[in-house]
Amino acid sequence: QVQLVEFGGGLVQPGGSLRLSCTVSGRTSSKYTTGWFRQAPGKEREFVAAINWSGARTQHADSVKGRFTISRDNAKNTVYLQMDSLKPEDTAVYYCAADRRSIVEVITSASRYTYWGQGTQVTVSS
Repeated sequence: QVQLVEFGGGLVQPGGSLRLSCTVSGRTSSKYTTGWFRQAPGKEREFVAAINWSGARTQHADSVKGRFTISRDNAKNTVYLQMDSLKPEDTAVYYCAADRRSIVEVITSASRYTYWGQGTQVTVSS
């Protein structure tokens, strides 16, 4: 089994920045595509960003495009989400997800991901 652990959440003022990281343990030799999702209380889980194995393909939700950037460092088994110009509406629990079924495509649907982290809280407030 593969385990994902998110790190980097916290409290930040509007306009501030945070960088989330997602480390993978278990079958780390396997290639995988990765995504970030977020969920606020009373809301459905929302796609944020995704990246394929090589990093050549990325996709960002319109709500975060231009502010968030997904990247990865396969040598460290880590995926990052750089969040800039944070807004109060970005407040949510952020989850990292991974899937080994494809190393080329970018997956934006939560239902297509096999492995999930426990989430990290991001709060944007003054």
